[in-house]
Amino acid sequence: MNSKGSLTVVSGFSGAGKGTIMKALLARYPQYCLSISCTTRAPRPGEVDGKDYFFITRDEFERRVDADEFLEHAEYVHGCYGTPEAYVREKMAEGRDVILEIESQGAMIVKKKIPEAILLFVMTPTAAELEKRLIGRGTESHEKIIGRLLQAETETQRIKNYDAIIVNDTVDEAVEEMHNAIRTFKMAPSRNKAEIEAFARELSDINRCEEE
Repeated sequence: MNSKGSLTVVSGFSGAGKGTIMKALLARYPQYCLSISCTTRAPRPGEVDGKDYFFITRDEFERRVDADEFLEHAEYVHGCYGTPEAYVREKMAEGRDVILEIESQGAMIVKKKIPEAILLFVMTPTAAELEKRLIGRGTESHEKIIGRLLQAETETQRIKNYDAIIVNDTVDEAVEEMHNAIRTFKMAPSRNKAEIEAFARELSDINRCEEE
């Protein structure tokens, strides 16, 4: 029934492995399309404009903010980032299932603009496992890890707003859970109202013809 594209917003705790899951999902299922963000920071070695990011000037970024062209946007120390609404809707119109990886606050903003968006939250089996993975990365100080864990505690309050959680015990299992969740929620009646109404009208026409 549903041949149109969808938008799935993926959030998760830092250290839960959502980036790893995303890469594996895109490699295994080519029907998914990763949303490309705009950024004002300079390209890093190997990054390609239009593939990794849309690299734009600060003035152009601010113009797009004023024109309400982003689904969501944020500013960090190293630059500004925004999700271009036109790009996402264009890919959905082409029938692509778009994946957008952003933090939970941004996810709530996107949900207001595109209510049919599917929201998935990636977490570890336990809080102890999350701490273990953050320490195991070996890239951050103890203070930074504590900050990540405090942030995760805050984010747990927003999980109730998501359609499903994806527990990343093993990457392979998490990829399949995410794929199955997207397929299931994409077919939810609330996301297929127009198709259901069209089906009902067709049935009505058939029944009238049978009665004549």
